[in-house]
Amino acid sequence: MPRKNNRLLFQLLRLRAIIFFLWLVIYFASIFSPPLLDDVDTIHAEAAREMVLRHDWVTLYTDGIRYLEKAPLMYWGVAASYEIFGVKDWSTRLPLVLGVLILLLAIYRFGTLAYGERGGLYSAVVLCTALGPYIFTRFEIPDMVVGLWITFSLLFFWMSLQQEKPSRWVCWGFAAACAMNVLTKSLIGLVFPVGIVILYLLVTRNLRHLLKLRPISSTLVFLAIAAPWHILAAIANPSQGNVKGFLWFYFINEQLNRYLGKRVPAGYDTVPLLIFWALTLLRVAPWLAFLPQSLKAVPWHGRELKDKLLPRQQANLLFAIWTVVIVGFFTFSTRQEYYTIPAIPALALLIGGWLAKEPANLETEGRAGRISSCALFALVAVGSAIGIALLFSSKPAAAGADLADLLQKNPQDYDFSLGHFLDLTPEALGMFRWQLFGAVASLFLGAGMNLWLRYKRKPEYGNMLLAGMMVALLACVHSAFVVFSPILSSKPLATAIKQHYQPGDVIVIDGQYHEASTLNFYLEARVRVLHQPSGNLWYGSKFPDAPHVFETPASFAQLWNSPGKVFLWTGEDNPKELIGLPHYFLARSGGKSVFVNRELVR
Repeated sequence: MPRKNNRLLFQLLRLRAIIFFLWLVIYFASIFSPPLLDDVDTIHAEAAREMVLRHDWVTLYTDGIRYLEKAPLMYWGVAASYEIFGVKDWSTRLPLVLGVLILLLAIYRFGTLAYGERGGLYSAVVLCTALGPYIFTRFEIPDMVVGLWITFSLLFFWMSLQQEKPSRWVCWGFAAACAMNVLTKSLIGLVFPVGIVILYLLVTRNLRHLLKLRPISSTLVFLAIAAPWHILAAIANPSQGNVKGFLWFYFINEQLNRYLGKRVPAGYDTVPLLIFWALTLLRVAPWLAFLPQSLKAVPWHGRELKDKLLPRQQANLLFAIWTVVIVGFFTFSTRQEYYTIPAIPALALLIGGWLAKEPANLETEGRAGRISSCALFALVAVGSAIGIALLFSSKPAAAGADLADLLQKNPQDYDFSLGHFLDLTPEALGMFRWQLFGAVASLFLGAGMNLWLRYKRKPEYGNMLLAGMMVALLACVHSAFVVFSPILSSKPLATAIKQHYQPGDVIVIDGQYHEASTLNFYLEARVRVLHQPSGNLWYGSKFPDAPHVFETPASFAQLWNSPGKVFLWTGEDNPKELIGLPHYFLARSGGKSVFVNRELVR
């Protein structure tokens, strides 16, 4: 018996070691580069930096202005990382990447309980190596953490279904996970898990189960965790004159009005619905190939639902409803492409559950696996042909060339996470030759070997090859991201300014704040914005104690002619704001330039 227990322990440690290794080489290894990006990346990092600077863990500030639209948990994590490790690029990314590791282990646990150890491992591997989760952890957004708390809340709920009388710890665990989700992304942190649970109980005709979840004590646990920050934030940011305060802006404007498309200011485009649905599925590439047969295992039919479901069937149904609720919720609202990221763990669990049972039934499930692998290889073959054509059409870039000068800009596509890569021209592709070759080779070899191994009736080895293929592919994606980063980041310009910056100097962004928020973060200095109040700084600038940030063309001209040193960041080579004013070029990078109002001693 001790020997058997030792073997079991070794098996568990080995499976966890596989998950940890994949996380290490895919996620942790990529936190050190590239520099943080303009827009949400450094806006959120700056809010955490100012939190540490002000010792104020209740009200968020960006560029010295109240930033009231976001829940605090992500910022608390980054601020804590800054307190421990200092303000660095990698310490900014560390909390999110650690959140991914915890999510992988939670998915492994959920999958193990529902499908066995192999199912738990495959579910975690699918999530870890899928394209979507990786892409949307390249910058600081909380949606993967939302998926983490939903996973925990539904894990506790599923455990409650297995108990005749759910324990208080299971019920309170569900409430606590919901509360942490509210502190991560506000009301949807409650709407999603509760909506999924209620829909599941309606479908299975088991609404009475709600009474078993200890609703009174669970509500108290939820409020004890979620309420204090909201109360403190409301007290610290009350209505003041024309400003309606925290509660209106946070709950009405940023949640209800945003959902209805009436948020002020607007500033958020909506992804077309069919593209939104398609991108949701593509998030789990390449494992998407095995999703159709995974969905067949869901008990959709009325006669199946009338019978008592087995734990595996309960899990399949819960994961399907999890996906439907999140995708359906945003189908009827304004939507960004990454809004459905919290549904990806559910798809990973469904796929992982099917992959686990494929080897045991190679006659039927094996045939489905071979068909899916054929389809995957066909798509990869077409993509590889396109990639090879692009590789041969690429042209070597001149030494020292600025990538921005080789691109053809398509701003209408920049709402998509990879939209900037549509700017690539043959000349620009020359700077990505090795990454393109690596991506084509890894995809073709991985998909081809997977197909061969499945025909050899060895699907487990095929899955190993697919996971290895994605490790190589994501390494190529990261390398390309580093090369492309000057287009998305203004850090090189912040470095150029820093060589001459002195306290009292003024930095002005010609455009909206988010276009050059890296200057604010890397220089650790407030910036001014040559634009009408808008975007992230709009509401906070209305408070009476808000610092002067926004400049008009007239006030900017006066500032430029003042005795002090003024730096202007701009996306134009010849900005109209400097016509007729003395100005000196300082630096250019990624299609952006910095000018200064006086000649500098080099």
